[in-house]
Amino acid sequence: MFPDVVSPALPRSLLVVGSGGREHALVRALLASPAAPRVLCAPGNAGIALETPCVPVAADDVPGLVALAQREKIEFVVVGPEVPLSLGLADRLHEIGLPVYGPKADGARLEASKIFTKQLLLKHRIPTAPAAFFSEVAPALAYLRTRAIPIVIKADGLAAGKGVIVATSLAEAEAAVRDMLDGGKFGSAGRQLLVEDCLFGEETSILVVVSGRDYVILPTSQDHKRVGDGDTGPNTGGMGTYSPAEVVTPALLARIEDEIVRPSVHAIADEGIAFCGTLFIGIMLTPSGPSVIEYNTRFGDPETQVVLPRLATDLLALLWAAATGRLAAFGPLAVKPDYAVCVVIAARGYPDAYPKGDVITFPAPAALPPATTVYHAGTARNAADQIVTNGGRVLGVTALAPTLAAAAANAYAACAAIRCASKYFRRDIGARQLNRR
Repeated sequence: MFPDVVSPALPRSLLVVGSGGREHALVRALLASPAAPRVLCAPGNAGIALETPCVPVAADDVPGLVALAQREKIEFVVVGPEVPLSLGLADRLHEIGLPVYGPKADGARLEASKIFTKQLLLKHRIPTAPAAFFSEVAPALAYLRTRAIPIVIKADGLAAGKGVIVATSLAEAEAAVRDMLDGGKFGSAGRQLLVEDCLFGEETSILVVVSGRDYVILPTSQDHKRVGDGDTGPNTGGMGTYSPAEVVTPALLARIEDEIVRPSVHAIADEGIAFCGTLFIGIMLTPSGPSVIEYNTRFGDPETQVVLPRLATDLLALLWAAATGRLAAFGPLAVKPDYAVCVVIAARGYPDAYPKGDVITFPAPAALPPATTVYHAGTARNAADQIVTNGGRVLGVTALAPTLAAAAANAYAACAAIRCASKYFRRDIGARQLNRR
């Protein structure tokens, strides 16, 4: 099922695939391994290039990535984003005998098709919201009129975290259906859609390192999906997060493991999928108990930017154990007691139209608050060799501190010190937990 690696020695040459804040966090954590590996990133971004070599091979260029790994004598590949996984990058790497952390295409389908995942959840009786699936407008509209409002409309395929509409009126829901099925709003991703009852409660993100039927649960976190303060405006790929999410008490985490995590891992294996990688489970904590919103099949973004900095365990050793089928023997995780807060700096206008090419000015590293890191996401260098915006989510500013309030204050102080004409960020990351106290 997984590569037969005789030696337990850690790999010395790594390739990280991707170009976002998640990949910057992965690169930094892997570089910190006591094994001192050589790390390449493809294609990377302007911030990653300050720390390790980046190679201009696109994340969706599967043949190019395989050739790069062979040419550079890479011993281990860590795949960040979902697109190359859904295109079969892990399959091609396994074919040449190269260990990889990230599922093959059959496992990546758990993220690439929301309908496939919902059918698996319902089949294996894992808690989730009732739903129906449609490829034509008329039956979808008829179904909408039988359900309560608000209601959730999801494009079946990959839509960069933006293919979910929480409709607060029937008119909005009908418009979302027409936009996807008739208007092609999300292209091929929206040719089929899922209409799902709306769950109420708080969300949490559970990241699970999986190797077949073995798994390790990473520290909890809570994402902020909507673009505006107070959870207003459209959904995004994520505007910030914090860890740990104290709403997930030890007792609740045990329940989530018993009712969701373990059944999910075994259900995937029972379907004949040899899953190796991160199973990201989005969960709504409803009054009747935890319920699955979605699966992703890679590290979350920006969850990775708060989870990895809190790990005292060697990330390389953990991912290598998963990729080589030895996760069952991996010891318990060591986690720092600090709180972590990540504030995403976006380009104003995201998740819709936004400018690119705005020059970013950073404070000197010594001027940043203690234990504060700026992860690059949508950045590049212009002809004048200046770092500029190159995406909707531009930076992720993460701070660690003994309290959540101190971590938030330090992250926001760093955000204030970063200059950019189109800079926009939410100002309430972590506020729900702070207000609860």
